[in-house]
Amino acid sequence: MPHYLGIDVGTSAVKAILVDERQATIAEADVPLQISRPQDLWSEQDPEAWWQAVQTSLDQFVVKNAAALADVRGIGLSGQMHGAVLLDANNRPLRPAILWNDGRSFREAQELGAEHPGLSHDMGVIPMPGFTAPKLAWLARHEPETFRAVRKVLLPKDYIRLQLTGALVTDMSDAAGTWWLDEAKRDWSDKALAATGLGRDHMADLVEGSQVSGTLRAEIARQWGMRSDVVVAGGAGDAAAGAVGLGAIRDGSAFISLGTSGQLFVTTENYSPAPEALVHSFCHALTGRWFQMAAMLNGASCLAWAASLLRRDIGELLRETEAAYRKPSDILFLPYLAGERTQHTGLAQAVLEGVAYSFADAKRALEQAGTSLTQAGIIGGGSKSQFWTRIFASVLNIPIMRYHGSDKGPAFGAARLGRLAVTGEAPEEVCTAPAILETIAPDPRLVELYQPRIQAFRSLYRSLKPEFASAAQERI
Repeated sequence: MPHYLGIDVGTSAVKAILVDERQATIAEADVPLQISRPQDLWSEQDPEAWWQAVQTSLDQFVVKNAAALADVRGIGLSGQMHGAVLLDANNRPLRPAILWNDGRSFREAQELGAEHPGLSHDMGVIPMPGFTAPKLAWLARHEPETFRAVRKVLLPKDYIRLQLTGALVTDMSDAAGTWWLDEAKRDWSDKALAATGLGRDHMADLVEGSQVSGTLRAEIARQWGMRSDVVVAGGAGDAAAGAVGLGAIRDGSAFISLGTSGQLFVTTENYSPAPEALVHSFCHALTGRWFQMAAMLNGASCLAWAASLLRRDIGELLRETEAAYRKPSDILFLPYLAGERTQHTGLAQAVLEGVAYSFADAKRALEQAGTSLTQAGIIGGGSKSQFWTRIFASVLNIPIMRYHGSDKGPAFGAARLGRLAVTGEAPEEVCTAPAILETIAPDPRLVELYQPRIQAFRSLYRSLKPEFASAAQERI
């Protein structure tokens, strides 16, 4: 029976999944990663650490189910978006990769937006420090020798592709997050590249997520007892891969991703840029599809922060908070701040609601961009909490679906793309939605009670926004 392998290069771990022809999970692996923060605002990882983690995953599969690994026909890749992997003429990293949550290029992002205002419509969003292009502008200014030595700029998952196949390739959805891709044309933008001192020769080749990007190198196949004809699909950035895994490939399909970061994602059949609303309008992982997304750097990580601050287990803290929950908290938590000490359940509830309020802002931004939401699914680690999902439903005032197996995430979507690259099946036949565990409707009483709290949250953020900008400038 054919099997397919999905590999997701995340920020906190490399996750891999083996599925069979029926899309049943045969084996999973989860290898943790560390983040380096050598300076204020910096966030880096060693690309070799990703590759070592992938190798560890394959080693685990050999032990768990060597027969299934030996029958893998296609591999799909997913990964954290926006990261800058800088290669020399020998395809070796010149320095640690600069990650999506690195804020050092704040100044360069502002300059790109000011000097090239017309490009944001083509790139799908205004330039932000997390994107790849501002990172290269920062490199040119602060590490000019390294910048001159750069021969290729890859995204994180594509470094793994290089090790597996020897090919320098990326897919449309991951390339969309660089601020170098013309989203409508699904091609590199010469103007955007020139704005950061680069050209097409610095970029990887482009393929669609379900297309073949290369085949497994012979030595890799021999090392893990795999077939010699295994193909590697283009794959996807983690947001689009999560959508493929969830079956969100039709116009209007929407979901909340509540992991370390957070996204509110809606699939569109047309390219609909809205940079003025700070909405991301990017290519999807499948041909002829795009998506709109509002992205937040802080998702379930806020709850982890609170649990760490209070020295409490997350599950225990959630149970206590749910038991004490009666109405919206009088405490307001902005996901952008460190907060202060207070009663445990009060702080925890404020954190849960603060993240939900930030998604209310995301929903409003999508509505300003012309996309309305009537319901949404929820995936990611935060989706395991029914209590948190209930808060989201009432804050957003829409029904929210929890799914069976929603924790499979981008790695499962990557495996589906690996299958499509092999079989050429219609995406609608493979990328179906998982079974719904439950649909949680908004509570009318809480919807009413949450409205003034949302407004207070927005007012507080507006008041503090200049302070955030000033603090960011001071830290550069």
